[in-house]
Amino acid sequence: MRGIWRSALILLVCALALPAAKTLDMWAIDTEGGKALLMVSPSGQSMLIDTGFPGFNDRDTTRILEACEAAGVKKLDILVTTHYDLDHVGNTPSLLSRISASMFVDHGPPVDQNPRSLATVKAYEELANKGRRVTAKPGGKIPFGDVDVLVVMSATEPLKTPVKGGGAANPACAGVERMTWPRGNEDNSENGNSVGLLFTYGRFRMLDLGDLTWNRELELMCPNNPIGTVDLFMVSHHGHNISNSPALVNAIRAKVAIMDNGAKKMGMPSTMKLLRSAPGMQALYLLHWSANAPDDNPPDAYIANLQDSPDGKWIKVSAEKSGAFTVTNGRTGESKTFK
Repeated sequence: MRGIWRSALILLVCALALPAAKTLDMWAIDTEGGKALLMVSPSGQSMLIDTGFPGFNDRDTTRILEACEAAGVKKLDILVTTHYDLDHVGNTPSLLSRISASMFVDHGPPVDQNPRSLATVKAYEELANKGRRVTAKPGGKIPFGDVDVLVVMSATEPLKTPVKGGGAANPACAGVERMTWPRGNEDNSENGNSVGLLFTYGRFRMLDLGDLTWNRELELMCPNNPIGTVDLFMVSHHGHNISNSPALVNAIRAKVAIMDNGAKKMGMPSTMKLLRSAPGMQALYLLHWSANAPDDNPPDAYIANLQDSPDGKWIKVSAEKSGAFTVTNGRTGESKTFK
């Protein structure tokens, strides 16, 4: 019996001596309906997807830098710009005056020829061209340590070759009609040109399509689903209902979705209802309580910034190679692990 206890003690000491399993960590930062997603690979590389809004007394720069400090990030190895709308790229000059970036990824030339938009793009390009600038191409990879980052959409072009586990016929396409646009063609907007990325770390998979529009989603997902299923879905277009088609949302069977909406920006009722009823969905997290869908918000425990409360709280995700991942609400500090 003494030998058994001695062996058990040795095993316990060895277990305690082992280093903690490394995780893929991400911070969905509150930019009030813009976008900024900070990611740190298990081997320590950093990536920021979009930089949020300019102005507001450098609000979004401050919040991104707070997340960088929490993550131990001193410089950005990669800055991905999904598209050139103001709420995604407009804050880049302010941010890069405070922290450097080495590699820049975007969809290439702008499609919006509005003078104000072009001025925003010019400011971005002046900075990007000083570093290593890469145009995202479907099927291409972004080097990010031990995390596989696959470009599945860019400049309206979808992924042609399915990933492992993808390529089957997509029954979620049935009955989903293409949208018609009453004004300008949204599919040819900057939103429709968004860079879309699939992240894979061991058995964990996360999909982020920027602000990709409904019909571009259909071009990616129908008639066959090249992506297969994912664990985490970063909700497209801040929860707008001209994105997030059933052909996408129901096909990927995400366990968790995170929406980077603002208090009064997007977070639309139909999108909320679709996400919460999607196959496999266990939890929908919001960066803000949505005034646009007052009857469809999830419970407060799943919302980072409540109605009439101080803003700026993030949602953090830590993913393990096993596929398990933990979501933490920055407002409450409460965490929930999804196996």
